Amino acid sequence: MCLAVPTKVLSVDGNLATVDVQGVRARVRLDALGEEVRIGDYLLVHAGFAIRRLDPKDAQETLALFDELFAWEDAPPSGSPSP
Repeated sequence: MCLAVPTKVLSVDGNLATVDVQGVRARVRLDALGEEVRIGDYLLVHAGFAIRRLDPKDAQETLALFDELFAWEDAPPSGSPSP
């Protein structure tokens, strides 16, 4: 299974962008995107390549779902005593 993660563009240098995903910075290639990218844009990134530009509202909703999923994953199992 593949997972593409929404990222926010921090800087653009030719066909490379520095992006932020949940506080982690990464460099991604823009070659496969085929459209102009600006600082503040949200991109869907997979395997180091930007594959789609996202509407900011859609990106925020997706990131909120990731946060919810990770919070659920860290929660103790139902019926377990609290530490």
